[in-house]
Parts: sequence; structure tokens; C-alpha cells
Amino acid sequence: MTDHHDDVMTRAARIRLMIFDVDGVLTDGSLHFGAAGELIKTFNVLDGQGIRLLQQSGVDTAIISARQSPLVQRRASDLGITHVFQGSHDKRASFEQLLQQTGFSADQCGFIGDDVIDLPILLRAGFAASVPNGHIEVRQRVHYITSAPGGTGAVRELCDLILRAQGNYEAALAPYLS
Repeated sequence: MTDHHDDVMTRAARIRLMIFDVDGVLTDGSLHFGAAGELIKTFNVLDGQGIRLLQQSGVDTAIISARQSPLVQRRASDLGITHVFQGSHDKRASFEQLLQQTGFSADQCGFIGDDVIDLPILLRAGFAASVPNGHIEVRQRVHYITSAPGGTGAVRELCDLILRAQGNYEAALAPYLS
């Protein structure tokens, strides 16, 4: 277990860009439709604060999602996530485009996803994570699985882990403890 933990922390320490899937990661994966057919998504505030703390520590953030939703653009905008790829059915191509835009290498990127469509990125990213309710084929191929399920603080848990691995956790909390 120690070797695995050390490997996870080493990989997390290298992250300069953390990329998030949406459905099943930033949400619980449920799709709620209103009476008029509009899609309703529920996001977790703990996740949002974790993303902000990560950004404040110097880690860039991005979203790559297969679904297209104005709600995701709104959430990304609220959180200051400028790299947003939606309607991305070829996540490998979106990842390559993101690497070109940012100048980061795959090794400097982390990605958290939950289904097989995420595997092309998870298999290339320097740090690959999933959620406990992710598909078995995904969970078997990642470096880290969060304790919290998607949409219930999994992203916050991952952000805290990255902050700790990079030695920035205490500094991130300091403004709230004084």
C-alpha cells in the first residue's frame, strides 16, 4: 500500500493541469429532466471550492465532457474554468487540442473520469483518477479512486490530495484559519 500511495502522491505532485469529466464526476451521473424537457444537473459546492483552491495554488483546470449543456458552461464560468470542451465524443482529440492550447505534456495532466469514453485520456494522463461508482474497466486502469462517489465531494477529495502532494494544502487553508 505504501508504494501505491507514494506513486499516487508523486504523480499528483507533477500536475499542472487538472481535467474533469462532468456526468458521474462533477455530478452523481443522474440526468434530471424538467416538465419542458430541460436538463437539470446538481453540482457539489465542496467540489467547487476545491477547484478554486487548486487554481489559486497555480494548477490550471479544464472540463472535457461528452454531453453538451449550458449548465456546464455556466458552472465552468462560475468556477473560472476557461478550458471547456463539450459535446466531445472523441475525448482523445479534445485532450490533444487542450495539450496544444496549454503547452502542457500529458505527464503534467491529471484527469478524473468514470466511464469507458474517458479511457483514451485516463490511459495517457500522468495522473488518472476515478470515482468508486465508475465503470469497472475504468477503475481497474486508474492510479487513484476517490472514497466519495461522483457529485458528492469526489472532486474536492482529489483537489485536496493534489494540494497535499504539492505541499500547498496548509497554505490553501491558511486564509480561512486566521
